[in-house]
Amino acid sequence: MSTYMAKKETVERRWFVIDAANKPLGRTAAAAATILRGKHRPEFTPHVDCGEFVIIINADKAILTGKKLDQKFYRRHSGYIGGLKEESYKHLMATRPELAMRLAVKGMLPHNTIGDKSITRLKVYSGAEHKHAAQQPIAVD
Repeated sequence: MSTYMAKKETVERRWFVIDAANKPLGRTAAAAATILRGKHRPEFTPHVDCGEFVIIINADKAILTGKKLDQKFYRRHSGYIGGLKEESYKHLMATRPELAMRLAVKGMLPHNTIGDKSITRLKVYSGAEHKHAAQQPIAVD
């Protein structure tokens, strides 16, 4: 008996919805990254993109534990001298909670072409409504 290897053409992708309300941002991101990568499937193959679609709702109601809200920063650099931009997570969660969730999930995916393809299947919404009801997403606890 040989080991089953999934193929990109035969993977059937389902849709999942995760409610981030009153849950830690990191726990929600870890659950989303697992589904995006496809590690929850029995036919998971590391070198094949066999992940699924994930919708995260209520990203604005996700919580940060401890003092992370005040001490954690989102930093980016333009590449030029003095080009460092910083934004505290208190400000980021108040203005752009979708970006905070997307960055957390992206950091948990592999940093290669499979991770780049996987992050495109992530849909993040700050409210409770999403526009993917036609895909009949499965709720994840």
